[in-house]
Amino acid sequence: MPAALITRPRAPARPRPRPFRLRLSGSITALATPFTAAGELDLDAWRRLLQQQLDGGTQALVVAGSTGEAASLYGGEFDALLRTAVEFVAGRVPVLAGTGQSNTAKTIEQTRRAAALGADAALVVTPAYVRPTQEGLRAHYQAIADDGALPVVMYNVPARTACDLEPATVAGLVAHPRIVGIKEARDDIERLQAWLSLRRDGFAVLGGDDASAARAMQAGADGLVSVVSNVAPRAMRRLCDLARTGRVAEAEAWDARLRGLYDFAAVEPNPIPVKALLERLGFGHGVRLPLTPLSTRHQAFAARLEDEVVALERSVREPIAA
Repeated sequence: MPAALITRPRAPARPRPRPFRLRLSGSITALATPFTAAGELDLDAWRRLLQQQLDGGTQALVVAGSTGEAASLYGGEFDALLRTAVEFVAGRVPVLAGTGQSNTAKTIEQTRRAAALGADAALVVTPAYVRPTQEGLRAHYQAIADDGALPVVMYNVPARTACDLEPATVAGLVAHPRIVGIKEARDDIERLQAWLSLRRDGFAVLGGDDASAARAMQAGADGLVSVVSNVAPRAMRRLCDLARTGRVAEAEAWDARLRGLYDFAAVEPNPIPVKALLERLGFGHGVRLPLTPLSTRHQAFAARLEDEVVALERSVREPIAA
């Protein structure tokens, strides 16, 4: 194609930075995206899922993260999900948008888009596949934060992205007033301690691994960005409250009750298992290719957990102030 015919889409205008006092902590849900049986967005199920989260005491919500199948969403679908969430939640809890792309300019563009739709912050995963150096990662987050569209929560998940955001790199970013936290998805106590040593007022250290969340919060993490809280928001809020208030024995006992749910969430790549449970509970249908529905060999596990989750959620009355 002749160069004269190649045009670059205009990026959203840089919004005026908004004053913020964002303090992320406690039980945060990385929301799954419900689809209809025909594979379209199911906004009715989406609103019901949002209501279930609010009723369950969830303290912040992530829209269009990896659990939300962000890579499979069209631009208009991202807009519809985020706009609906912001309107429905109406400021009751923070709404974070997953805006991370494998290119810095595209991430800034998506973050501006999320800001225009009313998000409170951006959850920005490290760039997948391109394998930037540590200096590239530092410059990436610096540029997004400098643009100022939204407060930024960095997200490190090496198993999915093939790069690892190291503490020495983050040490040069934590002083930025618009970098407000990090989500670490590794079960690594040494890495957690490194993040905690960098923590400042207004910078949250959040776990991203359900199975090790209780230990992380007992060690000082501010909260958890959870997958299983999609189906068990009350139970995960209770776990976070117990762990964050130093009630070690109670937290460990409650964590043990959730162990089957953690195990199930890992039987196939996220979000396949949790979406299978959501479907059983009446929230949407299926996943989008190249993800495939839960394998037949795990269906009995899902059926058993459905009953356990319902009973567990009913057993939780009120959150514990944390």
